[in-house]
Parts: sequence; structure tokens; C-alpha cells
Amino acid sequence: MTEYLVPAGFGQGEYTEKRSRFIGQLWPVESEAEALAHLAAVRKAHYDARHNCFAYIVRDGGVVRYGDDGEPQGTAGQPILAVLNGAELTNVCCTVTRYFGGVLLGTGGLVRAYTAAAKAALQSAGICRMARWQSFRIPCPYPMYERVRRLLEEREAVVASTDYGADVSIAALVRADRADAFEEALRELSAGGIAPEKTGERFRGVRIEA
Repeated sequence: MTEYLVPAGFGQGEYTEKRSRFIGQLWPVESEAEALAHLAAVRKAHYDARHNCFAYIVRDGGVVRYGDDGEPQGTAGQPILAVLNGAELTNVCCTVTRYFGGVLLGTGGLVRAYTAAAKAALQSAGICRMARWQSFRIPCPYPMYERVRRLLEEREAVVASTDYGADVSIAALVRADRADAFEEALRELSAGGIAPEKTGERFRGVRIEA
């Protein structure tokens, strides 16, 4: 199954420009109906806002939608969508609510503000990589621990837990397409002294960015 990036969860962030308040909110979604439900909820909660702009991308069916909600064309929905595309996200919905501060921002100011609010929401949400991962249990002597830890970082593995007993026991996730190379690198690093145990393989999301 092909890997792809999705939001790690809900995120919210704000940006203020010349007293206009921009509230970005971002969710992981599985369908267009779910994205529309979030948009409807935002419009209801912020019924008194000047604009509730949005963009969403749904992997199933290749759905891509955005809206300016009365802002000048190209100044709101498209900048929000550009943030999502720039992060290579799918299955994502992002809204930016604007409370007008009484000062016109111009085209450049609007693009900057909607972009900033969407980025703030994304930073709050974080990103998960959906991919097939191989899980390992790695028994590691204490003198080898730092070198093994560095190898895990170099191979972009995710450490799920670390237990400290007679030896260190590391539970780690390695992308399945890199698992064989990781095992070989671990054997070379430890001169064959460390034998990692495969404990399962599954398609799942692993957080890669805060």
C-alpha cells in the first residue's frame, strides 16, 4: 500500500494582521462528507465572523475543494490549499475564520494572513506518515546503546518504548521497505552481537512532525 501524509490530529492557530483576527483550524478526515461537516460546524460556531474560508483534500476519489467565502478571488482558499499541498497532506480539512478589524489588508496582506493562520493550525496538529511499518524488539547492551540510538535516528525509525533492565530493550518501528537494510546495518554495527526480533508488521500512521 502506498504511503502518504495526514494530519496527526486536530490543530488550531491564530494570526492577527491590523486588528483582523484569523483563526485556523485543521482536522484529519476520511471523506468529503466529514470535511463538509467540519466546515458547517465552523460556520455555525463563528456565524458572526466576516469570512469562513476553507480548503480540503480527500484521498479517496482525489477530491480537492477550496472556498474564499467572499474574500477577493485567490486570496483565501487557494493560499490555505497551498499550505496543505506544500506539506504534501491528504485526508485533511482546514478552515480559516476572519474577524474583520476595520482595516483593509489588500491582496498581499490577505494571502499572507490566510497562509499564516493555516500554517499555525498545521503546526499545532502535526503530521503522520501512513505507511507499512515493521516493529522490532532490540536487545541492546548498555555500552552499545548510544550507537544503536543514533542508528535508529539515521534510519528515521520511531522508538516506541525503551526498557532499562539487565540490558536495554528498545521497541522501535522501521518502515517496512527499509527493514532489511536496518537489520544489516545493526549487524554490522554490533559485529553480529545484536539480534533484533521482528514483532509484527502493519499499515499505520506514525507521527513524524510536531
